[in-house]
Amino acid sequence: MNNYSVISFPTFGIEWDPQRYFSIGPLNVYVYGIIIATGLLLAVWYAYRRSRQFGLIPDDIADGVLCVTPFAFLCARLYYCAFYWNEGGYGDDPLSILYIWEGGIAIYGGVIGAALGILVFCKVKKLKIGAVLDVVSLGFLIGQSVGRWGNFFNREAFGGETLNFMRMGLYNTVTKAVEYHHPTFLYESLWNLVGFVGLHFLSKRRKYDGQIALGYVAWYGLGRTLIEGLRTDSLYMGAFRVSQLVAALSCAAALLVLIWQWTRAHDPADLFVNQVAAAKEAAETAESQEEETQAEEAPAEEQLAQTAQEEPENE
Repeated sequence: MNNYSVISFPTFGIEWDPQRYFSIGPLNVYVYGIIIATGLLLAVWYAYRRSRQFGLIPDDIADGVLCVTPFAFLCARLYYCAFYWNEGGYGDDPLSILYIWEGGIAIYGGVIGAALGILVFCKVKKLKIGAVLDVVSLGFLIGQSVGRWGNFFNREAFGGETLNFMRMGLYNTVTKAVEYHHPTFLYESLWNLVGFVGLHFLSKRRKYDGQIALGYVAWYGLGRTLIEGLRTDSLYMGAFRVSQLVAALSCAAALLVLIWQWTRAHDPADLFVNQVAAAKEAAETAESQEEETQAEEAPAEEQLAQTAQEEPENE
């Protein structure tokens, strides 16, 4: 828990001292957790509504959320704690690793955990991983855009001192002074929102499964590379900011694959949604032909039955 209270944005005439949590009886409900949950629910709602456009069904999304989400949150927390082990005091109090409501999760840990979970899920459900990652990536951008506001209520994930027009003031209850910082949580939230809008429309004209997922990795990686350099609470590995390094490498890799895919021809029939539609059409055609065959055979069977009944009378 830090020593900041009142948050202000002088350029916009905003000043607010939001509560980090509220109590319901003996239970403390942290706003950070509510915002994270809201982002997740909006992401699931979006994926649920668009699932059929990617060759999936809503039940696939529901099953995936139940299977993958706990693993993604666990990896997000462990990733953070691993790189913040000494500073966070997790070695002295390992149980505090579970205190996720106090903040301290790493987005890249969650993304990596979710990707691994989705890989296993797709193998079990026999789904095309590229199609699943496409719709999930759009959900990621929604969840990340909304979830960053949890950092606002926790007065965390901000950048170095600045006096630019976007500066965010934080009142330090110890020094009794207002400090002005880059609101990097806001930068990233807006960056993810723009990325979501762009990829949402691109997804309706995608050429191959996995295209939107690659676009997500490239877009988010670029933004995180730029924004992470402004932050004061980065996780370090030696002299390198971990998230900035991962973001830069993943962005470069995604761009290379996108460029390679751009040079190739793509058959619309290879899209999972079209494969599912073709399989459904083939099944319906086979069923229709079977019904027609049965209809044609029915009169002949009736005639044979009628003949069998008439033969004794003729005798």
